Amino acid sequence: MTASSFNCIPGLPILHSKDLVNWEIIGYAIKELTPKEEFDKPSHGNGVWAPSIRYHNGLFQIYWGDPDYGVFKVTAKDPKGPWTKPHCVIKGKGMIDTTPLWDEDGRCYLVNGWANSRSKFASVLTVRELDKFGNRAISNPVIVFDGNGTENRTAEGPKFYKRDGWYWIMCPAGGVPTGFQLAMRSKTPYGPYEVMKVLAQGKTNINGPHQGAWIHTSQGEDWFIHFQDKECYGRVIHLQPVTWKDNWPVMGKVPAKGYCGEPVTTFRKPKTAAPVSIVNPVESDEFNEPKMGLQWQWHANYQQTFGMPTTLGTFRVYTHKVSENYKNLWEVPNLLLQKTPTEKFTATTKIRFTAKADNQRGGLLVMGHSYSALVVKRVGEEFQLQQIMCHNSDRGQAETVKVLATLKPTYKDKIDYQPAIHEDIYLRMKVADGKCRFYYSMNGKSFKEVGEELKMKEGKWIGAKIGFVATEPAGKTNRGWIDADWFRVTKY
Repeated sequence: MTASSFNCIPGLPILHSKDLVNWEIIGYAIKELTPKEEFDKPSHGNGVWAPSIRYHNGLFQIYWGDPDYGVFKVTAKDPKGPWTKPHCVIKGKGMIDTTPLWDEDGRCYLVNGWANSRSKFASVLTVRELDKFGNRAISNPVIVFDGNGTENRTAEGPKFYKRDGWYWIMCPAGGVPTGFQLAMRSKTPYGPYEVMKVLAQGKTNINGPHQGAWIHTSQGEDWFIHFQDKECYGRVIHLQPVTWKDNWPVMGKVPAKGYCGEPVTTFRKPKTAAPVSIVNPVESDEFNEPKMGLQWQWHANYQQTFGMPTTLGTFRVYTHKVSENYKNLWEVPNLLLQKTPTEKFTATTKIRFTAKADNQRGGLLVMGHSYSALVVKRVGEEFQLQQIMCHNSDRGQAETVKVLATLKPTYKDKIDYQPAIHEDIYLRMKVADGKCRFYYSMNGKSFKEVGEELKMKEGKWIGAKIGFVATEPAGKTNRGWIDADWFRVTKY
């Protein structure tokens, strides 16, 4: 499985499962986005939109639409990589949510949606033919579905399949938080398509349900994976059984009449050839490996001055020099962040913050349109424990700072050459019900609650993320840094 990664790097996370329930991150398909002049700095919500992953001709192939630059693909013989550099299949604006289909005769077709923000039209799905390798378009697009002026507005996220001689397009419509799933069938790739609603929220609390993918397993079962928009928690994945009824794929709980299913909240796991161990995507990190953990992403193309792993049992994040007209963290590229793992959790880290100059700061962050961080900041020969907070950071709102305590340095360098002062501290966040509170400790045993509660907000097309922040004012001073000893996610 892969997913939208937008401007976050590394991009296109690759997850693997043997039962569609227990997933682990095994790598990423993108190391860098282009053009560099855009993605070397945060370009929130841009970049990689709604990919699809396919296996054809001995290669794993991922297609996605960048709404500003076109349709791209990468390939690999092994999903763990290495992956090729992105190849532009179709240059242009507005094309999103792309899926290829290789037919039995070797011909390749591509279905995609359209971003109204770029093309100034949407709610239509188009199909065109690619060359047999899927590397370039050899025909112009044809509209095969139009949801304008109907409840099927915002038709997007299509996936393309063929089953028993029928061509299938499965897609959501009706909007991300309020929509439903459609299934369309035809005897030709260009239609005309019959359309049926096959999954809707019904009486459940699973809104959307949005986008997704149909899977036919080696055990002969059919399942559908989709997401639910949970605001600050991001887009949470669900799994639905698929029951074929009159050659329509009814998803979830099968109704007594008709073909529109309702999401299940509990269900048996898919059948597997052998027992499968319980596993989750990695969250905690002891920073004992000389490489970045797979749970972490930067907010822009990686640069060495962001930070790097060490062989000393720590991960180092250098202070980023902000702009002269700095207002908030929306401009900062070296935020080292991961997704929230669940709705209620505790995240604790042990860090040493090293400051070479005044006003360098670093600490623990929850980031979104609204954000808050618990940081230590050098002021003279001491540190201040501060909470920084910002609402509507994407709109240029200035962050606020609240001083919570004054801390004596744990250690001061005793040399004349570029001396630093250091602070060893434990920082903690507790998240529940979309709210975050901070705590700190000097010994790792007794923690004190400090600061204000943050009502968390999602980022640009992504949920709020958690991790590390380290910044300093613009200028020519030597950088400070965080040395993170460990980051541990535990129960609330």
